[in-house]
Amino acid sequence: MKLGAFSISLPVKDIVASMAFYKTLGFAPMGPVEEGAKWAILVNPDGHIIGLFEGMFDKPMLTFNPGWDQAAQNVDPFEDVRALHSQIAEHGVETTQVTLEGDAGPGSFVVIDPDGNPILIDQHR
Repeated sequence: MKLGAFSISLPVKDIVASMAFYKTLGFAPMGPVEEGAKWAILVNPDGHIIGLFEGMFDKPMLTFNPGWDQAAQNVDPFEDVRALHSQIAEHGVETTQVTLEGDAGPGSFVVIDPDGNPILIDQHR
């Protein structure tokens, strides 16, 4: 399976404080952060990506973005999130929070590993 770009998504209590902390570790926003936004995607010089999300979910989760490389650039070809969902379901893995409309384009779903860790498969294109 080609899952795409990898990052860790972290729930945070205060997005501003969290961004300041991760900046001290060498992370910087991947793009502009809108005023008042409750989320930000940060990257460090090694290409490691962290998503910070205030009030959006309760547990840290692994995140994969089909169709993107580690620099959030489009890759072609790529495995569409709908195909990944089918492959995972064929293995008997239950999915939750499924948002897969149409035959192409954005979509997402979550699987939970045996230890209760959520894994988000989130396609943006």
